[in-house]
Amino acid sequence: MSNYEIYIAIAVMSVVNYFTRFFPFLFFRKNDLPPYILFIEKYFPSVIMTILIVYTLKDVDFVLFPYGLKELGGIIFTAALHLTLKNYLISIFAGTIFYMILVQYL
Repeated sequence: MSNYEIYIAIAVMSVVNYFTRFFPFLFFRKNDLPPYILFIEKYFPSVIMTILIVYTLKDVDFVLFPYGLKELGGIIFTAALHLTLKNYLISIFAGTIFYMILVQYL
């Protein structure tokens, strides 16, 4: 890659980054958000949690040792964390990290 191509790539990334920052202010000038944005805000974290659970359990064979204990441990840890802290981001990240630790070291 030449220097010219690198400069073009940086310029394109800068414009795209600026547009993504400017986009909400351009289209949502009113104080109240459209109903579909409120819907996404309300249900999107639950959808992400569901996708993570399905992804975790998709290839688990509950008949063979360790009988899915790592996966169930990760799900129970994430659920307990979310019920105590009520914060989706902490629950998702900490639960994922806990599950990855279980998978790597047990």
